[in-house]
Amino acid sequence: MKRTSLNIPNTLSIVRALLVPIFVATLLFMRNLGVWGCIVPAVVFIITGLTDMLDGKIARKYNLVTDFGKFIDPLADKFMVIGSQIAILVWMMLRAMETGSAADLILPLVFVWVVLIILLRELGVTSLRLVVAGKSGIVVAASMLGKIKTVSQMAGTVIILVEPIIPFFSENHILSYVSMAVMAFTTLFSGLDYLKAYLPHIDSNK
Repeated sequence: MKRTSLNIPNTLSIVRALLVPIFVATLLFMRNLGVWGCIVPAVVFIITGLTDMLDGKIARKYNLVTDFGKFIDPLADKFMVIGSQIAILVWMMLRAMETGSAADLILPLVFVWVVLIILLRELGVTSLRLVVAGKSGIVVAASMLGKIKTVSQMAGTVIILVEPIIPFFSENHILSYVSMAVMAFTTLFSGLDYLKAYLPHIDSNK
């Protein structure tokens, strides 16, 4: 029986996947613990994001790219992106129901569109990667817009998480709205960039 190689990059990817449910649990079950209810999930998310930044760099630098790594890395990425955004949407809705504040009630109604854009973009780009790689053998590499999208999502998520403990902004959610706008913009345009670059490689008649 062939053993799966758990080198450092693969281990980091597995850790990232395992941190997602921990992030969700701390976010939802610690939401009424004041400062700690914001700081702890934010720290967990930052650690999760750091594993995403490190595993690929280590794999390429030290030639540790494996078939298992090609499978687990993008899977862990999807877990992190999709899981975190859905959890934050639920978190916003729970807070809105508990506070009854008009500002808190509006926030998840806006954020749900950002989550939708993120989900559709991830599904679209993943499908594009599979089809292009399967038909023509072309590897869909991460573009600069894709990297900017990732940074904006990570930074925006952390800002949204810690905003409730920042005076003034905790009441009007300006930081969250700005973060949402940046996340939606970079996510949408990075997805369109992938479509523009790789859609010509797909033959609609085959």
